Amino acid sequence: QVQLVESGGGLVQPGGSLRLSCVASGFRLDAYHVGWFRQAPGKEREGVACIRRSTGSTYYANSVKGRFTISRDNARNTVYLQMNSLEPEDTAIYVCAADGVLGRVTPGGSYNATYRGQGTQVTVSS
Repeated sequence: QVQLVESGGGLVQPGGSLRLSCVASGFRLDAYHVGWFRQAPGKEREGVACIRRSTGSTYYANSVKGRFTISRDNARNTVYLQMNSLEPEDTAIYVCAADGVLGRVTPGGSYNATYRGQGTQVTVSS
């Protein structure tokens, strides 16, 4: 079955950390650019990070730069999003997406990606 599955979300206090995982099955994730975006109630969808398929270059939204790190483990067919110094404003459903066109997964892109997961909830609250 071809799919992306996210995990690692949860409830964390402000200033805490979480690591999200995006695991692909049925296809090789390293053949695609991969991005994370988030959707919070009442807010627009926001792309937060992406990683290129060949060079591994990374791109971040200004709102998360310096706090979030995207990486990939090709042997595990997985992309990670390490989130540090979390703030209540980071509360959202986080979704990973993969596509051969960088503009569909990069922050500010269309996120009309070939593959998208169902998302994992991240809640930052004391």
